[in-house]
Amino acid sequence: MRYTLLMHYPEVADELDPAAIEEAQRAFASYTETLEAAGALVSAEVLQPSSNTTTLRLADGALQVQDGPFADTKDQLGGTIVLDVADLDAAIEWARQAPPLQWGAIEIRPGAVYTVAGAWTPNA
Repeated sequence: MRYTLLMHYPEVADELDPAAIEEAQRAFASYTETLEAAGALVSAEVLQPSSNTTTLRLADGALQVQDGPFADTKDQLGGTIVLDVADLDAAIEWARQAPPLQWGAIEIRPGAVYTVAGAWTPNA
């Protein structure tokens, strides 16, 4: 079963000591190496700051393009990890070990379908 960990945390990188940033990067690298060794990691991605976001909407059939994130909140979506694990309990255990949990919330969302070689496949 595939689950996506949506990592939400404040964007404070500019305020952090470079040593703290290096420590966070090492912790995240160790975490993803552990996921990979366990065969649970499908993909992981840390996102650029929300100031680099572009949000699209359709309003009365017209495309609206907005610079910046949709929500103006303290915490922003900072990255995603896609896991392939047995069940929600396993996804919770992996999320509990994620370093970004120290900085904010991690939303665990099961996938509905995903693509394999261009074909949509139900998540089982």
